[in-house]
Amino acid sequence: MSAAASIRPRRWSLRPRPGTGRVVMVAGTGLLAAGSVAAVAVQGLVQPQVAVLFGLLVVLGELFRMVMPGNREVAPVASAGALGYALLTTIGPGEPAGHSALQVVAVAATGMCVGSLPHVAVGRTPRPDAMARRLLTIALVALCFRPLAALELDWAPTLCLMVVVVAASCFAEVCIAAAIRAESVRARFGIAVRDEIRAKMALCMATAATAMLIAVATAVMGNAALLVFTAPILVTQFAFRRYAGIRATYLQTVRALSRVTEVGGYVEAGHSRRVSRLAVAMGLELGMSEEELLELEYAALMHDIGQLSLGDPIPGGATVLASPNEQRRIAELGAAVIKETGVLDRVAYIVRRQADPYRAAVPAGSSGGDDGGEAAPLPPPPLASRIIKVANAYDDLVGESTDRDRSAAVLERLRLDSAVEYDPTVVEALARVVERRPR
Repeated sequence: MSAAASIRPRRWSLRPRPGTGRVVMVAGTGLLAAGSVAAVAVQGLVQPQVAVLFGLLVVLGELFRMVMPGNREVAPVASAGALGYALLTTIGPGEPAGHSALQVVAVAATGMCVGSLPHVAVGRTPRPDAMARRLLTIALVALCFRPLAALELDWAPTLCLMVVVVAASCFAEVCIAAAIRAESVRARFGIAVRDEIRAKMALCMATAATAMLIAVATAVMGNAALLVFTAPILVTQFAFRRYAGIRATYLQTVRALSRVTEVGGYVEAGHSRRVSRLAVAMGLELGMSEEELLELEYAALMHDIGQLSLGDPIPGGATVLASPNEQRRIAELGAAVIKETGVLDRVAYIVRRQADPYRAAVPAGSSGGDDGGEAAPLPPPPLASRIIKVANAYDDLVGESTDRDRSAAVLERLRLDSAVEYDPTVVEALARVVERRPR
């Protein structure tokens, strides 16, 4: 749906880029890990058999780590094992756990590195920021709880302390992850925190509960508790992996479906992908949540699918040049196709409203009521529809061109139409996104 481009584009993307906060976090965590390993090497391992067993559990967890929706790498088994080691008070009846917080960090860091080696061997690049966040969480728990464990309190206050420390560490990890994401993709911090809580809350609760269960059970059963109580978190991990796989399959299917209009010659190659990238960037600029951004991406990828019903394709696929009635017809037919999936009703509604003007008017063909009055106007289109309308119009008129003058002229045209057709707030968000593109 874009005009022919005369200039070859320079690629740009919205993938997160390393920021100062991420670099500082990774460097600081690396220094903490190196210092802990050095200290333990000098002092020697306390209760080495227990340290090795928990270290092996961390290695196993890193081997089976997974990527959740939102490109979040997690290793719940490794985290549960390391947190359980940090929360350990006794090993079997009558034998106090004498390891220090530095030993917890050293064992966890070593286990993470060893568990990552098979991933590196098969070409999967490690995620230092994700590993650093996990290790920081473990270090926070260890530094807070190990001195308290030496006090040999009764079980009731000990359990309360465990809950408080683990909850604080989970909150800290969420805040760190949100700060890094906000810096990387220019999201608002408050929204990033909310997204991280929604994405990680269930898994964080399962990991924390398993860690406390391992620590308490080890006090009674000894090292055998590791084998018995790791099973629940394994089951939880497989459930989350299945969910993440379904989400990934949805997106792959939508991307494949969006190319049908390009293969059929209804729109120019790459148009849906460009509109999707612009739309997601504008959504971030306007403070949309991660769930809303996912719906926006789905709708932007499939916004032109209604063109398949046209007997004669629109020249260049540019629906911005079509009549309002034709635009509405394409949007309604596309929404009908999407709704047939049975699981994307919200996306279908977004696509249906993408052709509506920002200032809602009485629907075409509507008649007044019995008293001859005018029909009530439609509600304003949802924000996602308004974003797609602007992104689509921009790409229809600019296409793959990187000519700054052309881009500025199109933005000015969109601003002139902002009184009725386009949301001026969305147009200005587009202007900021375009301004940040590589020159």
